[in-house]
Amino acid sequence: MSIDVVDFRNFYAQRLGTVARRFVGRGIRARWPNADGQRVLGIGYATPYLGLFREEAERCLAFMPAAQGVVKWPSRGPALAALVDEYELPLPDAAVDRVLLVHALEMSTDPASLLREAWRVLAAGGRLLAVVPNRRGLWARMDTTPFGHGRPYSRSQITHLLRETWFTPTGWGEALYMPPVSRGWFLRSAVAWERAGATLSAPFNGVHIVEATKQVYRALPVKRRERQRLVPALEPALAPSPGGAARTS
Repeated sequence: MSIDVVDFRNFYAQRLGTVARRFVGRGIRARWPNADGQRVLGIGYATPYLGLFREEAERCLAFMPAAQGVVKWPSRGPALAALVDEYELPLPDAAVDRVLLVHALEMSTDPASLLREAWRVLAAGGRLLAVVPNRRGLWARMDTTPFGHGRPYSRSQITHLLRETWFTPTGWGEALYMPPVSRGWFLRSAVAWERAGATLSAPFNGVHIVEATKQVYRALPVKRRERQRLVPALEPALAPSPGGAARTS
């Protein structure tokens, strides 16, 4: 179940949300060092991270699901965010080069359909990056942050879902080894938590950051055609003519 857009905005306005954005943003940048001339689409609540690419990308768009709600983004200048049906994105086929999913898969009632729609709007060779809560991490077990809502995933579950929806996973990252505690001394030690977790490859990271590419030559399933209702042909019938003689209609 999706949470309200106001809850997302309030979380990222807090100190814990600021720290989370910094560490997740580093993980995103590690997978996508640049987006020069690229068309980047964010789905879910990706605006805290789309700002990483605004200055270099050809364009950035933020699509927020109807069940979640939408806020203006960016705060200054023309709006680049829109409220959409995430299963019928208002874009033609192959319209973007990269798709960033944040607070999207775990909140979706039909993640497979969401990924197939992302596949449709991606250009050939397009790249997808998904930030997904780790089901073994502390962040998924506490509902005091947005990462504790919806359905978390294990690494194998994400891999299966991506392959099922015509993507090939190509790279992995992790973030948020620190506990989701907003107390000052925890936040001051956040960098040490992240360094220790990354060095030890601890399995209790808060989120997975997985990159995948579009399988261009994957055969698409053919939708079953609805059975057509056959209308029987009408047989000629005799009908009285104005003059009283019978004629064939």
